[in-house]
Amino acid sequence: MNEPASPLQPLPPDQAPPPPAVKHLQFKAAILLVFMALLVFGSVAYVLYARGAFEVTQELVLVSDDSEGVVVGMDLTFSGFPIGRVHAIELAEDGNARIVIRVPSKDAHWLRESSVFTMVRSIVGGMNIRAYSGILTDKPLPPGAVRPVLKGDASAEIPKLIASAKDLLENLSALTARDSPLGSSLANVQTLTTKLNSPGGALGVMLGNDADRKKLLDALDRTNTLLARLDGVAAKADGLASKADTQVFGPGGIMPETRTAIVQLNGILGEARTSLKKVDALLIDAQAIGANARVATNDLGALRAEVETNLRKVESLVNDINRRWPFARDTEIKLP
Repeated sequence: MNEPASPLQPLPPDQAPPPPAVKHLQFKAAILLVFMALLVFGSVAYVLYARGAFEVTQELVLVSDDSEGVVVGMDLTFSGFPIGRVHAIELAEDGNARIVIRVPSKDAHWLRESSVFTMVRSIVGGMNIRAYSGILTDKPLPPGAVRPVLKGDASAEIPKLIASAKDLLENLSALTARDSPLGSSLANVQTLTTKLNSPGGALGVMLGNDADRKKLLDALDRTNTLLARLDGVAAKADGLASKADTQVFGPGGIMPETRTAIVQLNGILGEARTSLKKVDALLIDAQAIGANARVATNDLGALRAEVETNLRKVESLVNDINRRWPFARDTEIKLP
């Protein structure tokens, strides 16, 4: 006899009630499939849009002798910004590589007829294709233009750099060796420094031996002694010069006495001038006496001429003295 099942125990599968039927199951499945298809199609369309499949582009062909490192999808950059993408890589009939690049029309204005294209491989990283437009006022680059590309490979310079570094290290090792010229020069410098610090100092280094150094020092001592004697002679000469000035220009010197003599001579000449005036008056009176005294007058004229001659000599003597000893004196002699 079978016992009734407990309400807490699950029913066996054959005794479980069937699940309720889903309404419009086929319609919902069809909507899900259509949604999945739209989602996949939208994703593909977005990817194509993101890759520029729907943009208006123009082609640019770059010619190079080697396209190693260039792959489809690589960017063409201008000032660090991508303005184009590699679409295809072809091998031309002349053996050169043709790199076909598609440039969007909105970015094509950066490329000019004078633009330069380079393909550079850096030490770390891949190949980079770059465009340089120095003159943006040139004509725009036409679609389908073919331009050469300049190549630069920084890694190709590494062997040359290593070889140069090796040569540099070898030269440096040869330069710093113990028996190298630099080592000999440093030893000579050390010897020179030792001599400079010795009692002889720089003189010993310049002259080479102590005998010549002593001779030079003796010559310097003699020169100092001679200079001291010359200073004494110069002092004596200054004393003699001051004594000469005192004897010539002092109160009892030659110059004051000469000045006194000239003053006395000027006084004598003044008295002679007065005497001549009196003689002239006498001559005038003598000439007025008459024709009988003409002979006497002629004698007086000769006397007067002789007196005038003497006066001229005295006047020339006075002028000579005044020229040699210039003093502010009025030495003019007026003759009648």
